Amino acid sequence: MDSPKQNRKSDKHPRLHKYLASCGLGSRRACEGLIAEGRVSVDGKVVREQGVCIDPACQAVCLDQRPVASQAKIFLVLNKPRDFLCTSRDPQGRRTFLSLLPPLQERVFTVGRLDRDSEGLLLVTNDGDLAHTLMHPRHGVEKIYRVWTATRLTPEQEQRLRTGVTSQGERLHLNDITPVETQSGKTVYQVRLVAGRNRHIRRMFEALGITILRLQRVTIGPLALDHLRSGAWRHLKDEEVQALRQYAVKPLHSY
Repeated sequence: MDSPKQNRKSDKHPRLHKYLASCGLGSRRACEGLIAEGRVSVDGKVVREQGVCIDPACQAVCLDQRPVASQAKIFLVLNKPRDFLCTSRDPQGRRTFLSLLPPLQERVFTVGRLDRDSEGLLLVTNDGDLAHTLMHPRHGVEKIYRVWTATRLTPEQEQRLRTGVTSQGERLHLNDITPVETQSGKTVYQVRLVAGRNRHIRRMFEALGITILRLQRVTIGPLALDHLRSGAWRHLKDEEVQALRQYAVKPLHSY
């Protein structure tokens, strides 16, 4: 059989990491990591080089020596509770999002992550292309969160969160923050965020000395959590998947 193609890129000869993503093995970036780790082979030869093109019709692709193939696409929305991880496996045996789902034939992953102490909307899929589009900063996909604090922010603090604070050498900002209600002495804020870093919101509040009591994601682009109870999941409707695809390819939202 032919060796992996070096220069051709088409639907018939996709790049290896894109093909792996279409097989439900993760986002394109995650699949690049699988290649770099030497876990992927084409026709029995380990491929570590990025950007290699293949012909799935006549070449055998394996991950950890097991054949991979394209899968039917699956799209789920999950309301993640606290104390669950957005990873498929945890060496420490902690609970992951998969334990909240029924057994699936497809290998799925979350589009973006919520830290262990955060809760709310997770998009679960095996569509690596959609995941790549939704997570890439240039597409400007907005996410909305609800944040509970015991201390009400001053107007000056709210403005600092909009203009930006420095945390661990990174300059972070929120696209907007608005107090929406008070519950038993706790203030609830609505936070809008486009380009998020690891623990982005928590780090910003910590930089101001404010402790977050609860953090919940309620939307990703046009997809909303609505009244889905904690720990529950459902399949996305066709029109919801189409709305996500259309939203994600719009021009970058204004910061």
